[in-house]
Amino acid sequence: MPAPVEFAVWAPLPERVRVQVDGTVHDMRRDDAGWWRAEVPARPDADYGFLLGDDDGKAYPDPRSRRQPDGVHGLSRRFDPSAHAWGDGAWTGRPLAGGVVYELHVGTFTPEGTLDSAIGKLDHLVALGVDFVELLPVNGFDGTHNWGYDGVLWYAVQETYGGPGAYQRFVDACHQRGIGVIQDVVYNHLGPSGNYLPLFMPIFSEGGANTWGESVNLSGPDSDEVRRYILDNALMWLRDMHVDGLRLDAVHALVDERATHLLEEMAEEVDRLSATLGRPLTLIAESDLNDPRMVTPRIAGGTGIHAQWSDDFHHALHATLTGEGQGYYRDFAEAGLGGLAKTLTGAFFHDGAWSSFRRRTHGRPVDTAHLPGWKFVGYLQDHDQIGNRAVGDRVSATLSPGLLGVGATLVLTSPFTPMLFMGEEWGASTPWQFFTSHTDPEIGRATAEGRKGEFAEHGWDADEVPDPQDPETFRRSKLDWAEPGKEPHAGLLAVTRTLLALRRQHPELADPDLRAVEVAWDDEDRTITVHRGSLRVVANLAGQPREVDLDRAATGVVFSTGDAPRLDGTTVTLPAESAAVLATR
Repeated sequence: MPAPVEFAVWAPLPERVRVQVDGTVHDMRRDDAGWWRAEVPARPDADYGFLLGDDDGKAYPDPRSRRQPDGVHGLSRRFDPSAHAWGDGAWTGRPLAGGVVYELHVGTFTPEGTLDSAIGKLDHLVALGVDFVELLPVNGFDGTHNWGYDGVLWYAVQETYGGPGAYQRFVDACHQRGIGVIQDVVYNHLGPSGNYLPLFMPIFSEGGANTWGESVNLSGPDSDEVRRYILDNALMWLRDMHVDGLRLDAVHALVDERATHLLEEMAEEVDRLSATLGRPLTLIAESDLNDPRMVTPRIAGGTGIHAQWSDDFHHALHATLTGEGQGYYRDFAEAGLGGLAKTLTGAFFHDGAWSSFRRRTHGRPVDTAHLPGWKFVGYLQDHDQIGNRAVGDRVSATLSPGLLGVGATLVLTSPFTPMLFMGEEWGASTPWQFFTSHTDPEIGRATAEGRKGEFAEHGWDADEVPDPQDPETFRRSKLDWAEPGKEPHAGLLAVTRTLLALRRQHPELADPDLRAVEVAWDDEDRTITVHRGSLRVVANLAGQPREVDLDRAATGVVFSTGDAPRLDGTTVTLPAESAAVLATR
């Protein structure tokens, strides 16, 4: 007979809880805090679930389930994270500062869409020169494919990706190749299908809501254990799965009225774990607040989150390259190259300035004397800024190869922590569209109709908006790995690799001191020059060659995206739609 194992679940709401293990039902005992426990003989891979109340019908999955072999509606399966024989003993981690991040979605990164198949592409990332991979959410969701933000079982790894064992193999393989792993996690909402947590616990706050539904209960009655549920999950990824950092989705939607915000509490516990494990652990927030206190250390009165995404830099660069000026791009388009210059030197564009999209002033300035640029993740593309477009089109669908090279140059020589979205390095022609696979027909229909209706309000023909429930929408979004060997993709890949190598070879290009960055620009000629130490990053966005006057003489071309520029003392002539890195004296 298998050895006894304690099964435990926090379920203060039901009057009775029983655990079903391999088909046999056992009573559980409740303590004063609402935890139910029972010692039951169980195999290491036993299937189990909890029966709530007097209902003998459905056994629900464990809220802290590590594995869901039959999906989020099925039974949980025991999983021992310590059973994996790790081969990353030589990995001591790496700090985010000075690093480059590569964002990828497991399901569309490879044709197979699994963690094991993704291991086969890691040598591509090593040759590319990135330091971290950032995985979109992998927690358990309903169906076979999803962006990951409809997760309902935060402790489980989606089975169609390979489950938790494959996840450990992937992290292990990354570390053995010198690549860190950042995991995107979602604590601000739960998906619409398969969320059984409200049957166990008061997971949602009373009367609260955000963009995606009900708000998570962080400061209401019985919220101590809800917070613990979140904090333990964060620590699980970092400790049991050897992950190096977490990207925290939309933290502005975490409504917490306590004196110590959940994010501050998380930062403190993660820093403590980092000291225990002896390797750097990083928390990166996605925040719409433009509040530098988010990334200010706790000792200086901040939240203590280590870094955050910089949407303002993205919006400024996107508007500059594409000319788009609708919606939230309006302020950036009207500012021209000056808006891009502002973000390159101060991180935030809306730093207490008027936001026409929000119809109010927004943000506050970054103290560049105390906050370095590496605390802001800068990018030209990410999953949101592609997938939340009506047809999921990348900038490569509209920009020339030349302007794609200009964009790559401005990102990869910036004072920020640069990030690439999978396939961006070669200008992938495949879209990355919004896709779901909800098994509930009503939820699937509502998702599709809501998506089409949202863009119809902005002038799109509903028939042009892909149906997220159509499997072809998912298949279209998979990368085409034949492209990197063909032009013009091979040329852009070479540019990206060279820029990443230059960032390592020339410390000035990775210098995060925002005070040291100076920018000159000409909106009429469509040129911009960024001072990076003794180097000058010069870009011509115009369709014709342009002369650019420098502050001092150029002595050589360190790098160019295409034909080399012509140097004449303090004047450089750049080919159309090109960028270069110049040495000066």
